[in-house]
Amino acid sequence: MLKKKYILIAIIMMFFTSLSLNYTNSREIPGSAYDFAFIDIDGKNLPLDQFKGKPLLIFNSASKCGFTSQYTGLQKIHETYKNKGLIVIGIPSDNFNQEPGNEEDIKKFCMVNFNINFYLTKKNNVVGSEAHPFFKWIDKNYNAKPKWNFFKFVIDKNGKLDSHYSSMIAPSSKKLISALDKVIK
Repeated sequence: MLKKKYILIAIIMMFFTSLSLNYTNSREIPGSAYDFAFIDIDGKNLPLDQFKGKPLLIFNSASKCGFTSQYTGLQKIHETYKNKGLIVIGIPSDNFNQEPGNEEDIKKFCMVNFNINFYLTKKNNVVGSEAHPFFKWIDKNYNAKPKWNFFKFVIDKNGKLDSHYSSMIAPSSKKLISALDKVIK
C-alpha cells in the first residue's frame, strides 16, 4: 500500500512539473509587442494586439522633464503617420522622479500644453523589478530599456523591436524619421 502511495505521488509530481515547465517555457518570453496590454489614461484596457500588423512608436514620458517639449514633435509624428498605420503610445512614468501627477493631471497637462491626441496610458514603471512586462520584454530580448524619459522604441509590423532612441534624439531627427519610414513600408 505504501508503495502505491509513492508511485501516485511521483506520478502527480511529474505531471505538475511537466505542466509547470511547459507553462514557464511558453509564457516566459512573449513573441511580440502585440502580446502585451496597458491601461489607457482613462482607465480602459489598451491591448496591443488590436494593432497587430501595424508599426508602433512607444515612448516613456514625464511632465516635469527637460525633454517634455518632445510631446510637440511626437504629436506631429502622430499626425503625419497615423493615416499610414503608425500607432503612437506614450507611457507616463515617475521612475525618474519627474511625473508627480495622477492620470487626470497628466491628461490635462498633455491636452492643454500639447493638444495630444495619440494614445496615453496610465502611469507605469518602465525600469526595475516593477517595470511593466512590455519593458521587461524589451530589456530581456533586445537589451534595451529607458535610461531617461522620452526614450523611444520603434516596433515593426511583426511586433519586434526595430530600433530604439534615447531622449537626446528628437522626434524630428533624421534617424527616427528614417526608422519610421522603414517600418511603415
